[in-house]
Amino acid sequence: MELSSVLLTTGGSVGFFRCVNATVRELPVPESARRNAWKWANIATSFVHSCITAAWGVLCFFLHPQMAEDLIETHSVFSHALVSFSIGYFIYDFLDIVINQKLSLSWELLFHHFVVIACFGLSVLSRRYVGFAVVALLVELNSVFLHLRQMLRMADNAGGTPYRVNSMINLGTYVVFRINTLAWMTRWL
Repeated sequence: MELSSVLLTTGGSVGFFRCVNATVRELPVPESARRNAWKWANIATSFVHSCITAAWGVLCFFLHPQMAEDLIETHSVFSHALVSFSIGYFIYDFLDIVINQKLSLSWELLFHHFVVIACFGLSVLSRRYVGFAVVALLVELNSVFLHLRQMLRMADNAGGTPYRVNSMINLGTYVVFRINTLAWMTRWL
């Protein structure tokens, strides 16, 4: 993937998530979430990123299983594009948070985004560790249910069966895709 393609993918991703956020802001917001409409839109935008990235990350390993054997040198154009796309999301979210949230409430998340942008950016530019970045993005499978849980809570739907089912799936995906994946990555290093 050429540098121009990387910049186009990353820039297109920033624009795409800006459009997603603008669309979410136009949709009806639950009464209980209106007191923090920015947070509602931000979480909904993150939910869209998680859904896309989770499916894309699984497909990367399904379509190019050799990547699992060599996370440093082996990757496909498809996986390289995923990491570039995610950099765009993290840039978008970083800017959204800087503009709309107090630094004292968000510095940890901003630091996290900065580190991810730097690490993924080095990976994309050097064309090394792309497989490792895709493994890190498998954590987004858990984020789908984490963001859904946050949205259900903001919508005052934290007591029903959908919330409980989502919470159990959230816990299961947390163990598999956060703890196990990060433990495997650490062991692999």
